[in-house]
Amino acid sequence: MSATVELMFNASTQANNGGVVRRAAWRIHAMGLLPEIIRRARANNFHVIETGGQIVLLCHEGDLVIHS
Repeated sequence: MSATVELMFNASTQANNGGVVRRAAWRIHAMGLLPEIIRRARANNFHVIETGGQIVLLCHEGDLVIHS
């Protein structure tokens, strides 16, 4: 596991409190971390969204509804 992903899921106050963690999409893609982030999110029943140049990790198990 990469240190970046470990920090996103374990060292982030937001991740530990059911909040939102976001990172620049270009950086996540450049480091090849998206598959690992998605695997970890699925294991925790979290949600991963890519929008507006950001990878957004929703650190909760609740339903996800997109209103547009």
